[in-house]
Order: sequence, then C-alpha cells, then structure tokens
Amino acid sequence: MDDLTVLQRWRDGDQRAGQELFTRHFAEIYRFFEHKLPGEADDLTQQTFLACVKSRDQFRGQSTFRTYLFTIARNELYMRLRKIPKFEQVDLEVSALDELVSSPSKQFGKDQELAKIRGALQKLPVEQQVLLEFHYWHDLDAAALAEMFETNPGAIRVRLLRARRALRDRLGASADLAASNDPLSSSLSESDSSDDD
Repeated sequence: MDDLTVLQRWRDGDQRAGQELFTRHFAEIYRFFEHKLPGEADDLTQQTFLACVKSRDQFRGQSTFRTYLFTIARNELYMRLRKIPKFEQVDLEVSALDELVSSPSKQFGKDQELAKIRGALQKLPVEQQVLLEFHYWHDLDAAALAEMFETNPGAIRVRLLRARRALRDRLGASADLAASNDPLSSSLSESDSSDDD
C-alpha cells in the first residue's frame, strides 16, 4: 500500500497506519540528522514526526509523503541550528555546519572516502550540504527539491552544479573518487559539462 493511501487511513483515525508511515521513513530521517548533529539525531527525528502529526491534515498530496517529511526534517534542522548561541540570525545559505557546531562528530563512517566526503560536506554552507544529501543520498529529484526549496527545477539544477563544484573544491583533487559506489562520490568524479557561471 502506498504512503498516500496509508496517510488517508491515518487521517481517518487508524493509528496503526500512522505508526506504519513512521516505521517506513524513520531510518532515513534519523540518518539525515545523524550526519549533521549526531548527538541530537534522536530528538530531531522525534520532533520531525511530532511536527508531522500536528500538520498531517495540511498535507495536500502535491508531492510524495516522503518529500513532505524531508521538508519538515529540513525545517527542524534549521530551527535547531538557529537556537545555537551566536547563530540565531545565521544565514544557512552561507554558513557551514563546522562553523555552527563546536564539536562536530568525527565518527562519519567506516569508509574512508565517505568520511572525507562527509567532512567536506560539513564545510559547505548548510543549504548546499542539505541539497546534495537529499539529491544523492535520499534520491530526491529536481522537482521534489524545487518544492522543498520553493523554487523551480532549473534553479535546483544550477544549485546542484554549484554545490558539487564547491564540494569538489573542498575535497581537492582525489583520484579515488571514481572507484566508489556512492552516488555523490560518482558525481564528483564526472566533469560538469556546462561549467559556465
């Protein structure tokens, strides 16, 4: 049964349907937070699902439920980052996570390459980091991202191109990237055909 059918059952009073939706998406939402604020991943995941409970009747079904949930997760992340002292007015389009968080986690994963990429991602502005992760690690296409970021698919493609370039610059030349099975690593090993700014 697809998410929207389960959501309708939940709205009609079937609490098990709500639990089923959360079970389906819990791991992905948790992983999204774990790569950014590891010590707060539990709390932020819970806040995301609580916010979903409160707003479930506002969801109009113009996107997938998964995209809607990631939009809530992104909002929860940004609200939390803005509560960090000295960063209440932070511009998440230009500020990187390692500027915002005093002790970013060093346990980025067993794979050395992914650890390098995650480390470099944390040095990018939060907006670019989130955009790249949603696209490459959570398989959200330009249309879904356009809805989340309140723009159009063409603008998203340009932002993805710029974010990939910025990540490449952070990583420096790395001959190992092409060997990885990770979709973000693979994209970094390809040359951008339209490198006009």
